[in-house]
Amino acid sequence: MYNSEHSSHLHSTKEQLWKKRTVVPSSTENEELSQLFRLHKNNKICTTKYTLLSFLPKNLFEQLHRLANVYFIFLATLNFVPVVEAFQPEIALAPIILVLSVTAVKDIWEDYRRFKSDHLINRLLCQVYSSKQRAYIDQSWKDTANLDGETNLKQRQVVPDLPLQGQEFTPESFHSRIECENPNNDLSRFRGYMEHSTGVRVGLHNNNLLLRSCTIRNTETVVGIVVYAGHETKAMMNNSGPRYKRSQLERRLNTDILWCVVLLIIMCMTAAIGHGLWLKNLKDPVFVADGETAPALAGFYVFWTMIIVLQVLIPISLYVSIEIVKLGQIYFIHNDLALYNEQLDSRIQCRALNITEDLGQIQYLFSDKTGTLTENKMVFCRCSIFGVEYPHEENARRLEVYEAEKTEAAGRSVTLKSGCSGKSLSCRSLSCNRSSVSLHTLTAESEDEEDHLSSHIEPRTSTFCSRMAKEVVPDPELVRKLNWFCSPVLPLNEASSGTPSSLELTYITDFFLALAICNSVVVSSPSQPRHVVPETRSLKSLEEVKLMFQRFSFSPFSALSSPQIKGSPRSFTSRLFSRGKAASLTFSAPPNCTTDGSEQGLQSNLETSNHDLKDSETNRPQQDVEEDSHSDTDDELLYEAESPDEAALVHAARAYHCTLRGRSADALLVDLPGIGSLAVQLLHILPFDSNRKRMSVVVRHPLTGQVVVYTKGADSVIMDLSETPKGQKQRDHIREQTQKHLDSYAREGLRTLCIAKKVLEEEEYEVWLKRQLLAESSIENREELLLESAQRLETNLTLLGTTGIVDRLQEEVPETIEALQKAGIKVWVLTGDKQETAINIAYACKLLCPNDQLLTANCGSKVTSGLGLGSGSASGSGLDSGSGSSIAASFILVIDGQTLSWALQEELKSSFLELSRKCKAVICCRSTPLQKSQVVRLIQDQLGAMTLAVGDGANDVSMIQTADVGIGISGQEGMQAVMSSDFAISRFKHLRKLLLVHGHWCYFRLANMILYFIYKNVMYVNLLFWYQFFCGFSGSVMTNSWVLILFNLLFTSVPPLIYGVLDQDTPADTLMASPELYQATHTSKVYVPCMFWITVLDAFYQSLICFFVPYFALAGSDIGELSFGSPINASALLIILLHQVLESHTWIHALVLVLSGASYFGFVLLFSVSCVTCSPPTNPVGVEALHMSQPLFYIICAVTTVTALLPRYTHIPSNTLLFQCTSKYYFPLSLCLNTVRSCPIPQYPPALLM
Repeated sequence: MYNSEHSSHLHSTKEQLWKKRTVVPSSTENEELSQLFRLHKNNKICTTKYTLLSFLPKNLFEQLHRLANVYFIFLATLNFVPVVEAFQPEIALAPIILVLSVTAVKDIWEDYRRFKSDHLINRLLCQVYSSKQRAYIDQSWKDTANLDGETNLKQRQVVPDLPLQGQEFTPESFHSRIECENPNNDLSRFRGYMEHSTGVRVGLHNNNLLLRSCTIRNTETVVGIVVYAGHETKAMMNNSGPRYKRSQLERRLNTDILWCVVLLIIMCMTAAIGHGLWLKNLKDPVFVADGETAPALAGFYVFWTMIIVLQVLIPISLYVSIEIVKLGQIYFIHNDLALYNEQLDSRIQCRALNITEDLGQIQYLFSDKTGTLTENKMVFCRCSIFGVEYPHEENARRLEVYEAEKTEAAGRSVTLKSGCSGKSLSCRSLSCNRSSVSLHTLTAESEDEEDHLSSHIEPRTSTFCSRMAKEVVPDPELVRKLNWFCSPVLPLNEASSGTPSSLELTYITDFFLALAICNSVVVSSPSQPRHVVPETRSLKSLEEVKLMFQRFSFSPFSALSSPQIKGSPRSFTSRLFSRGKAASLTFSAPPNCTTDGSEQGLQSNLETSNHDLKDSETNRPQQDVEEDSHSDTDDELLYEAESPDEAALVHAARAYHCTLRGRSADALLVDLPGIGSLAVQLLHILPFDSNRKRMSVVVRHPLTGQVVVYTKGADSVIMDLSETPKGQKQRDHIREQTQKHLDSYAREGLRTLCIAKKVLEEEEYEVWLKRQLLAESSIENREELLLESAQRLETNLTLLGTTGIVDRLQEEVPETIEALQKAGIKVWVLTGDKQETAINIAYACKLLCPNDQLLTANCGSKVTSGLGLGSGSASGSGLDSGSGSSIAASFILVIDGQTLSWALQEELKSSFLELSRKCKAVICCRSTPLQKSQVVRLIQDQLGAMTLAVGDGANDVSMIQTADVGIGISGQEGMQAVMSSDFAISRFKHLRKLLLVHGHWCYFRLANMILYFIYKNVMYVNLLFWYQFFCGFSGSVMTNSWVLILFNLLFTSVPPLIYGVLDQDTPADTLMASPELYQATHTSKVYVPCMFWITVLDAFYQSLICFFVPYFALAGSDIGELSFGSPINASALLIILLHQVLESHTWIHALVLVLSGASYFGFVLLFSVSCVTCSPPTNPVGVEALHMSQPLFYIICAVTTVTALLPRYTHIPSNTLLFQCTSKYYFPLSLCLNTVRSCPIPQYPPALLM
């Protein structure tokens, strides 16, 4: 297929061609469409930046965007002007050519890697239909791995009502036309419609679009129509390369470079003025002087000459060195085994290459809860139906037994299979200290389970099908009521004691039916992608079902008297399986169904079901939960879900014999207790979204034939939508009891979902259906129309009940949060869960301690929000001023979503900010993705603090992108958070080492390296500046030009690189054990304005010593300028290298000193022996060799070096700011350790484990 733009007159104007995209067969006979095909891109991709011809000009153009490179090119050009020439013009080109060459080599290496990747991708083979051969042929086609960012299960559907379903598809038989939106980068949206030859339009949505590189499961063959190709695909339009952010250190460096420019101008102005005055006052010179040039003009020339001479004051190689150092730091972070997850075969990903040092300056950490602090592996715990709570105590004890078994194994090694690589790993279990269902339920599955599951399903799917999730022990009371439902003998008499009413049984049936079908779960088996059996079974006769329910006096079933009713189970079943035959879709036969339509068959089936449920209630052992009364085929069902919530609920329904057995595009096969298999016609699915916070399915009830809407979602939404009509006290009672149970579940830390339903009249459904189809086929404003249609349907719901699901806490989360708080990082939790759930999780992960006090903000209006936040801020300030920060730090602010929306408004921002600053932590409940990003932005803008956001889902993307550092966790909700992040990790616990160790090291190394670069450049430039006072400010130098250029460019450039990559001021174990070191480094910042000026002053001092000690030692002698410069250069080299060794903490720097010194002395000796005219007008032959043979040279070097570095061993205590900065500069390590010793370490009592 080929693509074209839609226009009524394709040849009239090109602007109309870009309104829509029309997709038609490539064999079309329309000449205008055929010509338009050539305007669109083919499927070849090219991600390289350069070609052989464009590399040199394009790369040079890109490098000229750096002002430092432009500056040095200007100086090299200026040196070709004779009146301002400082030394040989070709020598002035050496620094900039070297820097540009190194950068170019790095760029071409990166581009070559992209070229190889493109070449491999473009040569991949795919079967493409050939209209000439009328067959599929192998052709090079494009495929790329995981560019859409999603790795979890997402259902894709064939376009509804496609005329060719069930037949072999060929483009010649396709006569429809596709109208869709133009190429864009929105992965979650696809708008369009398919118009058939009859004029009927069918809406197209995201579920009909296969993004490239999707892994197709449960499907044997897919025939697709190409809508976007090549660079117009959504994946390529999202492939923007590595993320670029400017770190705080980089911004500070730019300011200091400007100060270096100011120093350079001052020095050059001083030399220019000095030369003018010297020339003006010069009388009867004994040497040749230019007497024709005016002093002012001569001073102007000297100004530019000094710019060339002192050019190294601007560290041209610093920017390149920083890039190299950051690459080295990222390499070691990337290969840290402590940050590697062997179970997932996943290591840390560093997606942003230039903000590693920001990891060491984090002040605020914003974290999601589900999937970030918790496992996002859900286990059904309890439920409430019809206002009656079923605690599932046996199920709770099963979880305790499972947890106890893992606790015993905490000290030994448990071998787990890696789903990705097949490797094994040693995983320490997490212990629990509480004898009830715990949030710390073990995260790792057993070896047998992992081996069993990995042989059948994909690794990510297995996380949703763990043994804990599948083995749900039914509640005895609920089983007893279902036994009444299944019993063929005992009539239901509502007056009987302990007998459930018919209405309650209806609620129970609908509740479990909703759990089984209100989802997008795909049913498969170990041996086949779909649940396929050799033969299909007919269902129970309609009369049998009617007779059974007539005994219960269920009035809704009176409509079943006519066997020809529209949508009846038998007629629909015949349609389903005839359609399923054409589509090669069949369902397995239920084990308890009978083909006999007699009452005897029904009696036998009901007795079997009754016996099964009783056996589940009394004789089901905890350790053999899987050995239930279902057949072996039942146990082989595998549920593959988009989210762990869905999988947990489907397994819970299956525990009560309400089993989802199969799914097609328009039907479901469900086992109901006492009834057997029923086909449920699936009319519509309204998927979950963050705005509605709920999901609905529209089905035709298999027993009543009515259109029923089943909805599940957040309790805050469902409770509002299930308003109770006046006069119905029973429904009022159900709402009140359900709300009590919801609050109880939330206090226990359980995730809650409410289940509701709504019965539609046929006329009401037809009216809604017309609007829904119109919204689905709309291209403009589709999302708004679909949202409006869903909201119109999901009203006046009947509340059925609620579920409580436990989400297990990840391992080492409490220890990680406690360490981060000790490190001075404020941790905020931003979650969409209920307030009680969030508080319980906060207790479990030690964010909230038992002695902390909660400040809850649940306000009903904006006015009360302002009053509450204002009074809280005032009381907080009073506590802070009266009792110190320790009391203020014991407050935890908990704020709900509605109050947060008011708090983020302009007039309440300051009150909210003031209150939150006085609290140890903040928990934002019921927060939306937009609110999360707004909270992060508020802290950034108002406090200027360094922020980090961590999350695992698509709803965390905006928060991750807003923060200074974004961390994505590759969890169960896909990879969108990872694709949008700066760093990607697999577990929350990895944050501890990433920040406390690598963050500390990266910041400390890079900050000191920058200061060292500034120091050595200023120090060496000052040597040349002091010499101007003795040469009439003429711009002359006391060394040859090659040594001048290469001194900072080569001889002293390697030590700071080694320091920036390898130095460790504190061992990793110490940093992990003492998180206060992170805070100490943060509060006594290494790289602050005062440190820059102290560094400059220290460089001035050392340059004075380095210049004047040799000057006075050689005063009165007859040595030349090169002989005078020789001990100065040697002393400067030793001082600069020893300075680095004193600052370093590893032995390798001593080796680097030896190698750097050897390279310098080797070069100057070789230069003095071989070069005669290398540095005109001076002659360096034999100068260095002569001086190095004299003892005075070594004495001068030793005295100069010791005198220059002596202050680094001297400490003058003082309370003044200057001496505080000085002591930090000279004694950073001792100050850091002293700070830790004096820092009060908060003692947190053991947290309450839930």
